[in-house]
Amino acid sequence: MPYLDVNPMMTALRTAPEEFELVSGWLHHIRSRHSFRFSPDDQVEIRAACNCALLAVRPEQEHELATCFREWQMSYWRPLEINREFATHFVNRPGILQFMIELTGRLHRWLLKQARVHADDVIGEVSPRGSTAG
Repeated sequence: MPYLDVNPMMTALRTAPEEFELVSGWLHHIRSRHSFRFSPDDQVEIRAACNCALLAVRPEQEHELATCFREWQMSYWRPLEINREFATHFVNRPGILQFMIELTGRLHRWLLKQARVHADDVIGEVSPRGSTAG
C-alpha cells in the first residue's frame, strides 16, 4: 500500500515554524491549507482539498511526526501564545474605559490615604448642652 512521506512536513516544522498555526486542535499549514490532527496514540488525521489526504501517513513516521508537532507546539506555538497574551496587557484601551480605570485607581488611592476609623473609636462627644466637645 502506498503511503504519504511526511519528511518535508517535519523539516518545515523545524525550519519554518511560522508557516503553521494551531486552531481548534488542528495543526494548519497556512500556505498549503493542509490540516493535521494528532491522537493521543500518535495517529495522524489529514484534511486537504487535494489528493494528499488520500494516502495515510507512513506508519513508521507517525510517531516521529507527532513528536515533531509536540516540539513545535512547546518551542514555538506556546511561547507565541504567551507573548501575544502578554502584549494585550499593554494595548491602549478605548478612552472611556481608560478614564474609568484611572478614576477608579485614584479613588482607591484616596480611600487608602484617608484616616482609618474603627467602630470603637470616639469621633466626638456631645456635651449635655448640645455642643461637641473635644
